[in-house]
Amino acid sequence: MNTARTGHSASVLLNGQVLVAGGTSSNGRTLFYVNSSELYNSSTGVWTTTGSMNIARTSHTASVISGGKVLVAGGSDQNSAVSNSSELYDPSTGAWTTTGSMNIARSGHTASVISGGKVLVAGGNDQNYIVINSSQLYDPSTGAWTTTGSMHTVRKVHTASVLLNGQVLVAGGSNSNSILSSSELYDPSTGTWTTTGSMNTVRKVHTASVLLNGHVLVAGGSNSNDDLSSSELFDPSTGVWTTTGSMNVPRYLHTASVLLNGQVLVISSGNAAVPSNTTELYDPSSGVWTTAGSMNYGRYMYAAAVLANGHVLVSGSYGRPNVLSSAELY
Repeated sequence: MNTARTGHSASVLLNGQVLVAGGTSSNGRTLFYVNSSELYNSSTGVWTTTGSMNIARTSHTASVISGGKVLVAGGSDQNSAVSNSSELYDPSTGAWTTTGSMNIARSGHTASVISGGKVLVAGGNDQNYIVINSSQLYDPSTGAWTTTGSMHTVRKVHTASVLLNGQVLVAGGSNSNSILSSSELYDPSTGTWTTTGSMNTVRKVHTASVLLNGHVLVAGGSNSNDDLSSSELFDPSTGVWTTTGSMNVPRYLHTASVLLNGQVLVISSGNAAVPSNTTELYDPSSGVWTTAGSMNYGRYMYAAAVLANGHVLVSGSYGRPNVLSSAELY
């Protein structure tokens, strides 16, 4: 990349390019927020700079919405304050424009593109770092945010998965006092949340992947005392979680990418002092994890994106004194 960064977002555009935006960089001594963005061209392997966001931010969400624009929302801004702002990237012009602000500033939230093209944000912590259960909807046709039903449980650093039936499954995370095993479902047709089965293990900063058969695979995370290697499956038809094979390495703050063959590639883990370069694959047909090729660099707080050709692009990494600008392909 042209700019070393960590805590950024990576979005696959409709034209196949990958938009990387924001995050933090380093001058060799201190970290600072960036508002720059750049594009990766998978046919040439080259990064080019594009328009900069109006606000430097990190730990935000990025969603590809109807028409191919990218909605960035929330996160922490250059003053280290939790933001309620959002903005849109237009691939046809390479420009960012501000759009409606969320009613509540939030970081550690999730964003899901649901039926009708709206974007659902849920949970996180607000500007006072209080964990919240509220959720809001962004309407691309109006550029406005409206409140919708609140989750039954306050939570942050949870996962949100859009199921094949259009509902959104939220799982785990943490509240002000504990790590959660609970999960709940959002119904876009009613705007309400209902509780569903709880995971077998409490976990936060885990991953959740919607498999080709519609089940959701949750892997790794932390239970505050230990990093987890366990994984489990949610069956939308029954609302029940069942355990499946365990990863070969405990992981948290990792990424999980569903490949074109239906397998799930899990990358790295959350050790800032000694970032991991290991990866492994989950096979839904057998429920078994197998070790895959190692990255060239250990990475922490990087971004991963599945390209149209099935390759997986990883970019950036946290590090002291230097944040990484390098990228690699699986």
